Amino acid sequence: MEERRCGHAVEVPPVDLNDQEPQAVVESGEHQQNENHEEEASAAAASANYQLPGPFSSLESSIEILKKKAQELIENINESRQKDHALMTNFRDNLKMKVSDLTEKLEERMYQVYSNHSKIIQERLQEFTQKMTKISLLEMELKQVCQTVETVYKDLCVQSEVPTLEEQMVNADCCKKLPF
Repeated sequence: MEERRCGHAVEVPPVDLNDQEPQAVVESGEHQQNENHEEEASAAAASANYQLPGPFSSLESSIEILKKKAQELIENINESRQKDHALMTNFRDNLKMKVSDLTEKLEERMYQVYSNHSKIIQERLQEFTQKMTKISLLEMELKQVCQTVETVYKDLCVQSEVPTLEEQMVNADCCKKLPF
């Protein structure tokens, strides 16, 4: 069978579509969508001007069925993409909320730990201050005791009879050795 298009003769082999079922071939990307739109436009223009006789009418209906199925597949893909986008948006929002909640809990826990450490440090500083005050009091008492011992010793040295030169030297050495 020969078909004339744009002034050229094209050999078209006879096809029996009664035994075959249309198969949907899906390619990804915008290229496939553009090709489908171009094919639809040229097929619509051809079918409006020229109706194929005989077995080609079933071919044309099969092509229309394939076009409809391809369009449905594209719509399903687009719907699926929209659902995926909504799912990811929802996931992102939920993740943000959970991260925010965990951050708040972590902050609260940190402040609790800081508060406990502050109490412990305050207690230990208070104990340290008390001990330092007690040490200062003991130091003052020790100085007083040393002064008293020094005074008593000097009084003992003065009360003794006129010592000999040797005794004066020994007494002077004794007084010098005291850690006052």
